[in-house]
Amino acid sequence: MPIYEYKCSACRHELEAIQKFADAPLVTCPACGKDALTKLVSAAGFQLKGSGWYQTDFKSSGAKPAAKTDAAKTDAAKAEAPADGVKATESKPTAPATPAPAASSTPAAGA
Repeated sequence: MPIYEYKCSACRHELEAIQKFADAPLVTCPACGKDALTKLVSAAGFQLKGSGWYQTDFKSSGAKPAAKTDAAKTDAAKAEAPADGVKATESKPTAPATPAPAASSTPAAGA
């Protein structure tokens, strides 16, 4: 249950009260008996505990990340492989085709 802070606007008395969310706010001051209490806005004081909720989870340790190992490099290479399972091969440039001898339309000499 949350702790709420109240202050009396008549006598300036301050108090804290443990109340449920559904409880109505206090109105009557226990010090002077007047209906002059107002709820104060205060900082929430809670800690998230349990798996994954620690103060150190998001703090930088100042250490540099470790260099990639050979296994990490291999995993990275696998991640870059095409999704369809087809291996990429190197394509070598083909040698230019030699032109076929041109058939001449003129008769050969000596014919």
